[in-house]
Amino acid sequence: MESTEVESEILRRVRSLLRQLDGHHPACQCDRGMLRWTLHKKIDQNPSNSSMLVSILVKELERAERGDFRHYIIPLLHTLMYTLIKAPCISDELCGRVYDFCKKLLTLPKPFCTIGLDYAARLKMERAAPGTLYQRMVIAEQSLKSDPYPYQEKIFIFADPELLSEAICNALVTDTEAAQVAQSPRACMCYVITHAMEAALGEGCDSSGLKASLQAMSLSEVEHWFQQVVAAVESAGHEASADRAQHAARLEKIHQAVLSSLQAGNAPLGGLQGTPLPNPNISFHLWTEEEQLWKELVLFIRPAAQSCEPECLSQELDAFEMQDILCGCECCLQPRFSVLSTDSGIERDLPLPAEDSLPPSPEPEHSRLHRKGGMRKKPSPLESVAFLQAGCNGAGLKPPGKLQRRAAPAPGPAALLQRLHTARILLLGDDRILGRLARAYHSLRKRETRRAFLTPRLNLQFYYIPVVAEQPSTSEQPATGQEGLCEVATYLGRADPWYESNINTLCHMIPKLATMPSSPSKHLVTDLFLTDVIAYYARMGTQPVCFQVYAVKLFFNDPAQEPAEDVFLTELRSQVQDSTSPRELSLTKKKTALDGPGIDLTVTYRKVVLSDRAKELALALRSTGLLMKAIPADEAEDLLCLNVTITEIIRINNLSGRSFSAVANRLRTQNINIRSTEQRPFTVCLDKDSRRTYRNVISLEVSPCLEPSYCLQKTRTLKLSLHGAEDGGLVKYLPKSLLLPINTFAGVIQ
Repeated sequence: MESTEVESEILRRVRSLLRQLDGHHPACQCDRGMLRWTLHKKIDQNPSNSSMLVSILVKELERAERGDFRHYIIPLLHTLMYTLIKAPCISDELCGRVYDFCKKLLTLPKPFCTIGLDYAARLKMERAAPGTLYQRMVIAEQSLKSDPYPYQEKIFIFADPELLSEAICNALVTDTEAAQVAQSPRACMCYVITHAMEAALGEGCDSSGLKASLQAMSLSEVEHWFQQVVAAVESAGHEASADRAQHAARLEKIHQAVLSSLQAGNAPLGGLQGTPLPNPNISFHLWTEEEQLWKELVLFIRPAAQSCEPECLSQELDAFEMQDILCGCECCLQPRFSVLSTDSGIERDLPLPAEDSLPPSPEPEHSRLHRKGGMRKKPSPLESVAFLQAGCNGAGLKPPGKLQRRAAPAPGPAALLQRLHTARILLLGDDRILGRLARAYHSLRKRETRRAFLTPRLNLQFYYIPVVAEQPSTSEQPATGQEGLCEVATYLGRADPWYESNINTLCHMIPKLATMPSSPSKHLVTDLFLTDVIAYYARMGTQPVCFQVYAVKLFFNDPAQEPAEDVFLTELRSQVQDSTSPRELSLTKKKTALDGPGIDLTVTYRKVVLSDRAKELALALRSTGLLMKAIPADEAEDLLCLNVTITEIIRINNLSGRSFSAVANRLRTQNINIRSTEQRPFTVCLDKDSRRTYRNVISLEVSPCLEPSYCLQKTRTLKLSLHGAEDGGLVKYLPKSLLLPINTFAGVIQ
């Protein structure tokens, strides 16, 4: 196919991509996500066309800017950057045009300026050291050992087996396992070497000879040249006066050295062949335990603790002493992790051990009293602080079994803990699994406030792919349509058209692919498509949309029963509870005949007004149920607001007798208290999940969930402040509410 025909074909595909953003594409809704995937796969089959696609995308971006088609800009920019990362070689002139366009976005409001600034910084480094973006992505995603760039990333897919069918879970397990089979550390290191050479040398790179030389080398030799290439690329990217020609000269020396080991002699240059971008490290988990999210993150972080700096670990482990401050913080109370000792702590009360069993004392004063190590109860490894410290063996750590005061920091610049790990948590399911995520996230934040282990080291990102499986409705919960179970995904799709095109379409596609008959073509489609879309979403979805998490406190009709505390993300539904005993049933019938169905409620709430002034209101009414929605029906509405609908029963007296009608009473609030005045119970269901249903409730309180770190600092400030000022110190600089960020491609486009 000639160059003009190829260019016309690529342009046609790009224009089809843009038409789907306007909603005019004739393709079926479930096939819209295939357009971007087929475009990138077309370029992967012939990498030499990458420059042509980048050039077309730059022209379309400039045309969108002139025509004020802003909803085209972010999808085109993501498509362009993903192509540029995988391209074997892009000219500096073309990269410069993209860089100049990204700088123009700085004059636009969010999220355009945010994405433009991020991509401009990346392009500046890529122009100085071509191949940097590809190299860093592969090193981080494959956890390759590299001192110049020690970052690691991993994608954790969590699915609730009670919400998804067994066929869907099995298909996803098969796909994620198949994606990891074809890649090894050796192959990924060869990819990095080859791509760096092609990006820097262009047509002067002998791709065929380079791959043959690396194939003939041992693993240690491949690792040696990998470290050389990484050091050269990273040093060029960090130099203030970086020169593209100087960087190419460095890699030319390495290129010749690698080729010199090939015995085949002088082979003709095969041109740019391109290097595949390997799939990221993905693990699939069935969410069966409440603490499973935290445990998986600890297992991801723990191996790195063996190579941490001792000074950093000493400072980080001292943060465990924060528990003394938290004693008076009610919202952050959590059971302490402790170990039981059988000794009294006094040396003379213990039997004298044998001489050869005494450990050598590092101090000259042997007569000083100190605690002896006693027999201790061994807790669960994942629930013990000792598990977190097990891999942190260094000279700067406190030796076990010896009491010490916290030493003053050594003079000189102290190395700070860096977040070298990024965990990308991908949720598969509907709003019910997001409610479970909000609960787990709140628990994790409380745990980290008491003992910060993950927070200093881990960058946590959340992603969401809606998947709805057909399930029969239960008697406790009314049947809800697919639209009702995916309110968060619907909101994200309206806010970000690129999320709607690439992610929301998977809601119907994943169940369809999971139930396809087993065939070679089926495995080809699922392995490539699902894994590629997940990887694309995790790599390019960097703009979070923050959802308010709400706390609810429930009181029960049994005085002996302790109040329950929980959180919800999407909705709270309450209904009148059916009476169980015959006496209560007869009283209920008499009451219903007189006052109508439902129960008498007292509602106290703080009304949301535009002036943001607090306005407390109270009302008494008779109701059969209520619904609190935290997800607005329109993306322009405020996310930090509850839309409460109370079904009020109105009594009507007329000539024919007494009748009753139901009226929807709507409120907008953030804080609301509801109490049953006649002590008749009602049920409360959180986040549409029948497993999170509370019965025999007579009163509830709902308010925005507070950030545990805010509670910690507030308690500390109150203890240290002489005047008891709540807003003093660091409290006014900390986020007050707990927000759950879910990443999309553009965030909320106004």
